[in-house]
Amino acid sequence: MIFGGSATRIAAFGLMALIWGLTWLPMKLAAEAVPPIFLATVRFLLAGLCFLAIALARGLPLRAPRFGRIVVASLLITTACYAFVFWGVANAPTGISAIVNLALMPIFLVAIGAVYGQERITRRRAGAIGLGILGLVLLFSGRTGAAESGTRAAFGLAAVAAGTLCYAWGSVISRPLTQSMPPLVLAFWETSLGAIGLVPVSLLVEGYDPARFAALGDERALLGLAVLVLGGSLGAFSIFLWLVRDWGAFRAGLYAFVSPIIAVAIGVVYAHEPFGWAEAIGGAVMLTATALTLTEKAAVRTAPDPVP
Repeated sequence: MIFGGSATRIAAFGLMALIWGLTWLPMKLAAEAVPPIFLATVRFLLAGLCFLAIALARGLPLRAPRFGRIVVASLLITTACYAFVFWGVANAPTGISAIVNLALMPIFLVAIGAVYGQERITRRRAGAIGLGILGLVLLFSGRTGAAESGTRAAFGLAAVAAGTLCYAWGSVISRPLTQSMPPLVLAFWETSLGAIGLVPVSLLVEGYDPARFAALGDERALLGLAVLVLGGSLGAFSIFLWLVRDWGAFRAGLYAFVSPIIAVAIGVVYAHEPFGWAEAIGGAVMLTATALTLTEKAAVRTAPDPVP
């Protein structure tokens, strides 16, 4: 059965990748008005409230079986990931940071999934990952920025890699949770708990400034939060957890090879960023890598993993 035999899931995957690709520019603009980790904290707090309202309106039970695992997944997917990635990007070239994050995502997902008995590492998948990384390098070839020397940039890229690992790990351990509770309810818990975890991180890294709350009224912050909360969280993250349940984290995580193409296209249209043959070939290679895996026969083990 190809890709779960569901055109609906394929369409949902495309919508998720599109949304997360479109959030890049509004997020960048919003971060010009308020600090990025503070922005992420507000985003996830608002998203958690929205998930709660929707769950209550639909009469979904908010019970949280295996609450310990939910807490760990929340801290990995939201708190640790955003703390590491934002700090890393602030201390290393943005383009190279993007390559590290997006290239490592499918590798970590399939490797951690294999450890938990959810995925198999096949030659087709390994080839797709290799193609995807090549495409990413081509796509961002003109956007890597000036090279930075010294330990600061090295630690920054290491932090990006750590954040990527945290997100992948949290995604994998979330799969059994999606099979025992509605993905929408899980999204509420993981978003809300992760946001609470970001509060002390923001205070520690960015300090406290009451003027930031007034800055949330800036049109850039309002637009960014609207897109990030409604699109990135309520829309794309809900789809992601649903696909993690049905496909496994690796296939769901292949948005990492699709969303960058959309983000680059938005940058070309609205920010007049350069676009040439390298970017075009890179995008085509990345889509080919994604297609190779999306058309692969199911290689996901359906038995729940034994790790608590």
